[in-house]
Amino acid sequence: MTTEQIVSDIESNPIMLYMKGSPEMPMCGFSNAVVQVLNHYGVEYKAVNVLEDPVIRERLSDHSGWPTIPQLFVKGELIGGADITMELHQKGELLDILDVSEN
Repeated sequence: MTTEQIVSDIESNPIMLYMKGSPEMPMCGFSNAVVQVLNHYGVEYKAVNVLEDPVIRERLSDHSGWPTIPQLFVKGELIGGADITMELHQKGELLDILDVSEN
């Protein structure tokens, strides 16, 4: 996967999750935690399994400046990893961020 493909995915999907595994079968606890939160809110999102291509991780981290997986992007902006996603969820702020409807 090229950097151009990563940028395109982030820009064309309102909610984009780069994770280990898939939403149906997360391969790490942190990815699973983000999937559970997104499912809790019932939002649609695209997920990419970084384990399928080791180059994705390297190019993604180069692009985002964020070293760890998962990485959650909303409206083209990096929200962060599992810790930040969970913190926003617990503070009740994540739903507003995830509201990608055109107001």
